[in-house]
Amino acid sequence: MRLLVLGGTEFVGRAVVEAALGRGWDVTVLNRGRQAPAPGARALTGDRTAPGGLAAVGKGEWDAVVDTWSAAPRPVHEAARLLRGRARRYVYVSSCSVYTWAPPAGYAEDAPVVEGAEPDAGHTDYARDKRGGELATVDAFGAADSVLVRAGLILGPHENVGRLPWWLGRIARGGPVLAPGPRELPLQYVDARDLAEWTLGAVERELSGPYNLMSRQGHATMGDLLEECVRVTGSDAELRWTAPEVVTAAGVQPWTELPVWVPPGTDMHDALHGADVSRALATGLSCRPVAQTVADTWAWLRSIGGAAPRRPGAVIGLAPEKEAEVLAARGDRELFS
Repeated sequence: MRLLVLGGTEFVGRAVVEAALGRGWDVTVLNRGRQAPAPGARALTGDRTAPGGLAAVGKGEWDAVVDTWSAAPRPVHEAARLLRGRARRYVYVSSCSVYTWAPPAGYAEDAPVVEGAEPDAGHTDYARDKRGGELATVDAFGAADSVLVRAGLILGPHENVGRLPWWLGRIARGGPVLAPGPRELPLQYVDARDLAEWTLGAVERELSGPYNLMSRQGHATMGDLLEECVRVTGSDAELRWTAPEVVTAAGVQPWTELPVWVPPGTDMHDALHGADVSRALATGLSCRPVAQTVADTWAWLRSIGGAAPRRPGAVIGLAPEKEAEVLAARGDRELFS
C-alpha cells in the first residue's frame, strides 16, 4: 500500500505513519519540515497554508491519503481536490465535536451535525472547522471514497494536548492529589495507536463514511486511569476522591483544569464519554487496556525528559495553589472509599 500522510510527525499523524511502516507500507509524509518523520518514511516539504504549498505532491499516486488538519477547512479542500484522481481513498481525521451540541448519550453517526460549515471556509471555530473538513473531503472524493474518523478523546504516547501527560506529571510529584469523583466514572477514549490501526484497516477494507472512533463506554474508569498513573510513576501520591459537586463548586473547570474528567449526569459527560461506537467496533476497532496506554505514555515522557510538547491551545491543568485550596477546604469529608 502507498500512503500519503499530510502532517505525520505529531501525535495522531505520527501514530498513523508508524503503524503503516510497521505493516510494510510505502509511506510519504508532507509537512513544513520542522520535524523529521519516523525513519523509513519519505519526507516532502510544503506549507499547505502558503501559495504553492502543495507543489511537492503535485505528482505521484497513492492508495490512500490521511489528513489530520484541525484548522480552517480550505486547506483540506485544496489538498483533496489536488489529489483527486491520484489517490483512491481520502481519510480525514475529524472529531465528535461536529455533532450539534449537546448530543445525547448513545448518539450515533446519524446524529445532527453543526450548521454553517463550508468546505472552503477560513477559520471559524473548532466544530465548524472540522465539519467543513468533512464536507471538503466528501466534495472532492465523493462519499464512497471518503472516510471520516470522528474521534473523541485521544490519549497515548506523543500526546501534545496535555491531558494524560498532565496527570502523569502531577501524580509523579506525589502528595495529596485532588481526584475528581466518582472513582467509577466511566470514560470513553481511544489510544492514538488504536485509532491508527483501525484507520489503516479501513483503507484495506475500502470502508467509507463517518465513524465514531473511540472505545466502548466505560472501557476504563476515572479510578482506573489515575490509579495506573500512581502505579507507573511509583510516586507516593495519595488520591483524594472528591464528590463532583464539591469540585465544581470550588470553581474548578472540568476537562481543562482537570483533564479527561467531566461530571457525571451532565450533557458534557454524555457528549464526551457517551457515544455509540458499535459501527467502529463492528469494523475492527480494538482498544488496548488503559494500563498499557498509561505505562507507554509515561515511558515516552521519561524518554524526553518528562516535559511533553504542547501545541497551541493545549491543556494547562490545575494550578498547584488552586488544588491546595480545594483540598484544604474539603478536608476528609468528601473522601470516597
